[in-house]
Amino acid sequence: MLRGESFLSFWRERHLGTLTTLRRDGSPHVTPVGVTLDPSSGIARVITSRDSRKARNASATGRVAICQVDGRRWSTLEGLAVVRDDPAAVAEAERRYAERYRVPRANPKRVVIEITVTRVLGNA
Repeated sequence: MLRGESFLSFWRERHLGTLTTLRRDGSPHVTPVGVTLDPSSGIARVITSRDSRKARNASATGRVAICQVDGRRWSTLEGLAVVRDDPAAVAEAERRYAERYRVPRANPKRVVIEITVTRVLGNA
C-alpha cells in the first residue's frame, strides 16, 4: 500500500500537511499539522494536545485523512485513528517528529493521534 521510493521520499521531506477530522455533525474540521509516516508499519502520527478539537474528533469518529501538497505533487493518507496518551507512544511520536521537523516544544498535555493507513491517494 505504501508505494514507491518517490512516495516515501515525499513523506520524508519537510512538509506540513492538513489533518481532516469529522465534527459530530459530520462537517470536516481541517487543521495544519506536522505528520510522520512509518512505512514499515503503515502508521502515520500527529502530535497534539489532548484537549484539541482534532484529538477529540479523532477519538469520537476514529476516521481521519492527512494530505500534503508540494506544487503538483500531493498525497493523501486515509485511515483509522486512535488517540494515545501513554508515555512510550508519545515519546516515539515526538522522536519521529524531531527527525522530520524539529524537537517539539514541551507540552504536558501531549497525545499522539496514530493513524493506521487504509488508503493512499496521490501522485507523489
